[in-house]
Amino acid sequence: MFFLRQLSHTILLHPSYFGAQLEEFLRTKLYEDVEGTCSSKYGYIISVVTITDIGEGKILPSTGQASFKCTYTAIVMKPFKGEVIDGKVSSVNKMGFFAMVGPLQVFVSSHLVHSDMKFDPHASPPCYRSADEVIQKDTKVRMQVVGCRIEATDIFAIGTIKKDFLGQIRED
Repeated sequence: MFFLRQLSHTILLHPSYFGAQLEEFLRTKLYEDVEGTCSSKYGYIISVVTITDIGEGKILPSTGQASFKCTYTAIVMKPFKGEVIDGKVSSVNKMGFFAMVGPLQVFVSSHLVHSDMKFDPHASPPCYRSADEVIQKDTKVRMQVVGCRIEATDIFAIGTIKKDFLGQIRED
């Protein structure tokens, strides 16, 4: 799920930023550009750990901007099929529930919950209920990823709580 990756990013910098604070502007711009984004190849870029190298700038003749190639090490998050993850339920409806695992949204269908859990639309808030478990908004759950769809700028996952030791996490 979490990995350290060596990545690179090209930054375009306007001429007004050229000067004594150039390197500081580049560092700030790199953090703003890449942290919190999603790459289809590497997953969600959670945080830049270190900036390894800031290359020499090349002036673009048409605009006067400079292009800098930066290499950095980042913590990235990419889920895999079969992985067990913990998340927090963000919404519940009769079709299933959505849980957030950091920036990743996981959908657990009503067909992928334990057979004794039933949707209770009259509860406030709506929930899935069994004899010993209640899954509602803000409940912490342990899920297994059964599928992922990776797009250019986002990742979607389908999860299950139908297996042993999955479901509500009790805070005893």
